Parts: sequence; structure tokens; C-alpha cells
Amino acid sequence: MKQLIILFLLPVTVSSQRIDPAVQQKINAVENSLAPSIIFGDTIPKLNIEKRMKETAIQGLSIAVIRDYKIEWAKGYGWADLEEKRKVTTDTRFQAASISKSLNRMGILKLVEMGKLDPEADINNYLTSWKFPYDSLSKNKTISVYNLLSHTAGLDIHGFPGYEKTDTLPTLQQILDGKRPANTKAVRSLFEPGKKFKYSGGGTTITQLILTEITKSNYAEWMQKNVLNPLDMTNSSYQQPPTAVANLATGYYGNEKPVTGKYHIYPEQAAAGLWTTPTDLAKYIIETQLSLQGKSNKVLSQEMTKLRLTPYIDSSAAFGVFIEEHGGEKYFGHNGADEGFVSVYKGSFDSGDGVVVMVNSDNGAILGEVVNSVATVYGWKDFYKPVVKKIVSISDTLFDTYAGKYFLEGDTFSISKKGSDYFLIVDNVQSFKINFSSDVEFFSTQIPIIFTFEKDEQGKVKDIYFKQGTQELRARRMKNQ
Repeated sequence: MKQLIILFLLPVTVSSQRIDPAVQQKINAVENSLAPSIIFGDTIPKLNIEKRMKETAIQGLSIAVIRDYKIEWAKGYGWADLEEKRKVTTDTRFQAASISKSLNRMGILKLVEMGKLDPEADINNYLTSWKFPYDSLSKNKTISVYNLLSHTAGLDIHGFPGYEKTDTLPTLQQILDGKRPANTKAVRSLFEPGKKFKYSGGGTTITQLILTEITKSNYAEWMQKNVLNPLDMTNSSYQQPPTAVANLATGYYGNEKPVTGKYHIYPEQAAAGLWTTPTDLAKYIIETQLSLQGKSNKVLSQEMTKLRLTPYIDSSAAFGVFIEEHGGEKYFGHNGADEGFVSVYKGSFDSGDGVVVMVNSDNGAILGEVVNSVATVYGWKDFYKPVVKKIVSISDTLFDTYAGKYFLEGDTFSISKKGSDYFLIVDNVQSFKINFSSDVEFFSTQIPIIFTFEKDEQGKVKDIYFKQGTQELRARRMKNQ
């Protein structure tokens, strides 16, 4: 009875195309085979999508599935806006957040193919209204566009919190210098460029300024004409604030409260400002796959697409995409998280498979579960291989030794407790519920990373250790913690 009530509470809409019975069977299987990346015990749970949305307080979800270089099906679940009783449809736009970077990279590399940008030259050669202020931390090394596109410029500012509708919006120059009304610090060097990966939305914002200064155009308009429209992404826009508001989803927090003003505004358009749908993002994935095969060049040539998907300095970070391999098949993808929105996409290199999932919530646990379900139902070889963990209880006294702030190359990690739950909070923007699997090890079902507290010889906690791809990273405990 409870599950029936849940089904009634969560309206479902499917794309208007006629669904083949065999495809409908797969849709049903995907909806009932959600599986977490971290499991407890030997049994892999098969979870129902509507039930999981209810359990994780997700109002709306939208999905598109790609098979053999075509969108096989797309579907919406739940509410785009609960108060207005607007259902999610396949036309409902969500904030793509950091997935915006994937399309931004296509635009920047388009300028390279047009001969308007040398991607290995000093970025200050193309910046006129603002110059990057090199200092001793950059060690007399210049930053290139390739560095910015691959997060290897050694820059800070991981992400952006956005602005409420009533806020005064800063210019790009104010954002880059951290001057009011900007709500983030200045984008500056943390270490020598070209050495290693360090994710930086700040670096992407520099590419936005480069594009506007080279083209002498409005960023959103140029991207619409040269990237989105050629990809037939007609239900997408980088315009901030958005001008077409009729089909926009409202962002929600984990407590089911809506974001003030329904959503935040992101003048950092290249890094976080794209409004789109899973169907439109699926078109981008398919074009990338076909271009890689030399079968389409709507935006970039085959050669440039291969370059865009080739890791640069870091073994997994390419130009606006992250590369992973499962069962001998490579996949490109990206995640996104804006205020009240999270999303993910995956696309294969060679098999023509892919998936996009977007939700209007800041709880991203369901994203990986849906991707795992699609991968299992559609037979993506060795894609879903869960990590087996156990949950243990720790004392408040022990947790108190861990609570506090940790610093990693410009990013702040906070370990805190709210009620009976523990949280990892990144830069006061992204919040992840965590569980402990031992006295020193913790994890979140929202991200596929295992974290470990490390102690010094006196037994005091000194840092949080984790691996991201092939990188071993340590967030150092801040003093007086």
C-alpha cells in the first residue's frame, strides 16, 4: 500500500514518442534496478526509482538513455515545482551546473579550429579588460588555455554558490578579482601551472572572459549560435538570468525546502550557468561519439574531438570531461552541482551507449544508482562493480576529534554533525552525508570515494587521505582545530 501511495504522489511523464514494448520492458527494469556504488553485505539491492526519490526527498528527476548512437527513451518523474504542481516533463530544464564546462570546452576549442586562439600561448595574450596576476606561486610559468580546459593551471576557486535573484550581480572582472559584489575570493595561483590536476571553476571563468574578448560577443549568444544550435540543443541556454522561465525546474534542498527565488543566478556561465534537459545533453553526447568516429562534425572535427577526449597531464582529466574505463570500454562524463540541482552524464567512446540524469535537489545519491541501473540493464560490461562496506557506530567523543575544517589547495573540507547524522561539506557549498566503516574510515553513498583520517605520532588527527582517480590527496587539518 505504501509503495502505491508513493507512485500516486510522484507523477511520471514520458516522451511523446511511441514506446516499443521491448524498450518499455527495459524502462521498467531500469526503474526497478537502482543500485548503490557502495553496498553493505553480499546482496546487491534492487531499488525502485519512485521509492528512492521519496526516501531521498527528491522532488523531480529526468533521464535520457542512449543506445546505438540514438536516444532510446527519455522520461520525467515527480515535480518540477511542487507548489505550482508542475510536473517534470522531458522538456523541463534543469541547471546543469559543472556540466556547463563540457559544452564550454567545445566552444573554446571551436575558436582554436577557427584559428582565433593559440591554446598553448599565455592566456594574457587574449585578455584585455583584465590580466591574470602572475606571482611567485606560479614560478614564472605562464598559464595556457589547455591548462584552463584541463584543470592543470594550478588555480583555486573550486566552485560557485551563485546569487539570489535580488542580489546585485558582479562582472566577470569582479569575480576574478574577488571584489564586491562577488561572493567568492579572487582566482589566483596555488602552485606552478602544468604540474598536476586541481579542479578550478575559477579557471573556467577565465575562459569565459577569453571567449567574449576574442569574439567581442555576448557569451550566451555566441555559445547558442556556435555550439548549442548546431547540436540541435534548442531547449538549452547559457543565458543568466534565464529569459525563458516557463519550463524551468525549481531547486530544492534535502529538507525539501525550495531555493530562495526558486534557483540561483550564475554569472559564471561557462562554469555553472547552462540550463538544459537530459534529452539535449544526450544530443551533445551522441554528437561527440559520432565525431569521434569521424561520422559528424557539427561543432568540432574528428581530430579536435579526439583531442578533447584525451587526458592532459592528469590521467583522467581531459578538456571538459573525465575519462574512465570499464570492461575495456572508455567513457567520458561529468557531474554537476548547483544550489538545489545535481546531475551526471556518461557516454561511451565506441559502443554508442550513454545516459544523462538530472534532479532538482542537492542530494546526489540517486544519480549513481540510476546510472548503475542503466549500465546493468543495457549490459555495459563490468561497469557496475560495487564496493562492499559495513557501517559502524562511533562515539561522540571520537567524532569530536575529527570534527572541524581541513584545507586542500584552496578548498575547505568541513566535518560536522547535525542531529544524529555526519556530514562532509566542501567549500560551504556541497554537503554530503557520510557513514563510518571503521574508527578512521568514512564514505558517502553520493560520491565513490573512501576517506581515511590519518594521525600523527601523538595520535592527533592531522589530515584526511583519499584517492581521486590516480591521485593521492590529503586535506590538511587547519590549525586550532
